[in-house]
Amino acid sequence: MQRICLFPGTFDPVTLGHTDIINRALPLFDRIIVGIGINSAKNPMFTPEQRMEWLATIYQDEPKVESLVYDGLTIHLCQKLGAQFILRGIRYVSDFEYEKTIADANRTLDRNIETIFLTGEPKYTSVASTIVRDILRNGGNADPFLPTAVIQSLQK
Repeated sequence: MQRICLFPGTFDPVTLGHTDIINRALPLFDRIIVGIGINSAKNPMFTPEQRMEWLATIYQDEPKVESLVYDGLTIHLCQKLGAQFILRGIRYVSDFEYEKTIADANRTLDRNIETIFLTGEPKYTSVASTIVRDILRNGGNADPFLPTAVIQSLQK
């Protein structure tokens, strides 16, 4: 049986913090599906298609990583995909408290799907999409927080 993992988020934009979690999860799973969630409470800066394109470029040589766009409950997408694991990145203790609440709810909805937490590398702790979007909106240089594929795309 394949170990299929869903890594849900908005990825607006894809950051080095995101790729750090994906890269370190690669040896743990047979497939990592990056689920780009449509969240009506958030006002995205980039289209879902642009975020998928970035992920496809970044992981073009890694067949274990794919991406898709979804809305609705993450647990329902896991069930549809046959994913037994949800991957979440943790930067701070406050992230853990928030993510544990969601993991507990997901476990109540489906006891067969386990949430796996990976802590981010310390050098990426301050990397958050919200901060990166603020830097970009205000004409700052967000390059230190972004993968090369995202930087090159934004320079066009």
